[in-house]
Amino acid sequence: MTAVFLENLNWQDAEEVLTEDAVIVIPLGAALKEHGKHLPLNNDKILAQRLAEELAKRLDIVVLPVCETSFYPAFAEYPGSISLTLETSAALIAETCSGLAGFGCRRIYVLNTGISTLRVLSKVNQLLSEKHQQVKFSYTDFKKAIGFAAQGIAEQEGGGHADEVETSMMLHLAPHVVKFEKAECDFHGDKSGPLTRDEQKAQNSNAVYSPTGAWGDPTLATAQKGETIVNRLLDWIESDIKKL
Repeated sequence: MTAVFLENLNWQDAEEVLTEDAVIVIPLGAALKEHGKHLPLNNDKILAQRLAEELAKRLDIVVLPVCETSFYPAFAEYPGSISLTLETSAALIAETCSGLAGFGCRRIYVLNTGISTLRVLSKVNQLLSEKHQQVKFSYTDFKKAIGFAAQGIAEQEGGGHADEVETSMMLHLAPHVVKFEKAECDFHGDKSGPLTRDEQKAQNSNAVYSPTGAWGDPTLATAQKGETIVNRLLDWIESDIKKL
């Protein structure tokens, strides 16, 4: 396989690879989004980049730089976390895809590492179907993909953010960024709202109380679990991309 990272090319080389037959992969992962006390704000950016690098060993794809900002309203209360509006987030990706379509690209896949961004990508799909009917657009349903990847492995009671699963993945992919000694179990039940450090707010709303910013039990994480989860996730994404 001969994968290409577009940002490393000059425009003449880019012209050679941005073709109708090319499969374009856009990694999507936040560079500024809280992940508890034990993981950095750029956790999802690192995850998206590392997954893209691993996929590049498997597939003949053209990889774009990580899209680092998007729609992450559930974490906006925690310092450093930045969320764009749904409309702005959709426009950012849709216009990127439109630019690629202008060079002749017809197959575009977003390697998505978020849950709230599923709403964004659904909107992007709608926008592209209206403007570029010739473009085949697809993306990672991360909620389903990570559920499949962690099945039979996760031991925590519940959660889904900076938790056992996500921390295990990072212990495998980027152990140097994990401050495991700061990991704490932080699970106060399942709700549908954003995370909050305000316990009273959580009691009076659908917000999830999380003093640490994690949701789950990252203390159960291991690199061995992470390796299995990551490999299953890569298999899922590879299958997705091959459908294009």
